[in-house]
Amino acid sequence: MLSVGFRALFRREVLRFVRRPKNTFMPPAITNVLYFSVFGVILGNRIDEIAGFPYILFIVPGLIVLGAISNAFENASFSIFHGRWNEYIHETLTSPLSYGEMVVAYVGASAVRGIIVGLIIAAVGRAFTAISVEHPLYLLVTLVVITALFAGFGIIGGLVARDFDDLTVMNQFIIRPLVFFGAVFYSLETLPGIWQQVSLLNPMVLMVDSVRYGFLGYSDLVQVAPASYEGIMPLVSLAVLAVLTVVVVGIDVYLFKTGYGLTD
Repeated sequence: MLSVGFRALFRREVLRFVRRPKNTFMPPAITNVLYFSVFGVILGNRIDEIAGFPYILFIVPGLIVLGAISNAFENASFSIFHGRWNEYIHETLTSPLSYGEMVVAYVGASAVRGIIVGLIIAAVGRAFTAISVEHPLYLLVTLVVITALFAGFGIIGGLVARDFDDLTVMNQFIIRPLVFFGAVFYSLETLPGIWQQVSLLNPMVLMVDSVRYGFLGYSDLVQVAPASYEGIMPLVSLAVLAVLTVVVVGIDVYLFKTGYGLTD
């Protein structure tokens, strides 16, 4: 049974972004209209199909990942840092909530924002091309895992940031470039062998590939993996991401327990 305090904190964090749709939901919708117009329509008409899919359809999963994880990270990092900046996070720290409940409430609310943004981007993409979901349960679990993962990273970012500019740098100059190099606009099969292996060091590849598998039933990793792993690569990717999420959330709880950055 979820405690009253947990529900109250979770509700507060959700209402914080739901009540400001012009700041939280409209920007990713408008940005992705531009992405689909430029990359999908204009360039897509000049690019051959990738893996048998129209180019505009191939890039939909990657753009969903970009929007979902960026917003999950931004929500958690801003909420933590704003609470520190204005010192109202002390109210949460002195509540009867356990540190685990605090972290899960922040992570859960931020993951909800990320998933909502992902759905908005999918709706925008649907206006440009027909979209089907081949593995709905796998897709849902993947979206929950990756948004929770970056919400967890967002908490760490909110604790280590010294000003609001630090939050912008983390999102715009670390997360987004990694996503763009995570096979959003291209297939791993188009890369030379050595660059395929280097790309696998980027965890964003696992996320984009997992969401693409959920939507299209196609996985780049299945194509480049050893033959013995072909049938289970999507599950392996999801398992790796799930373990990483648990580790990051565990670090968040530890940082809350030690008070790192919370009382600066």
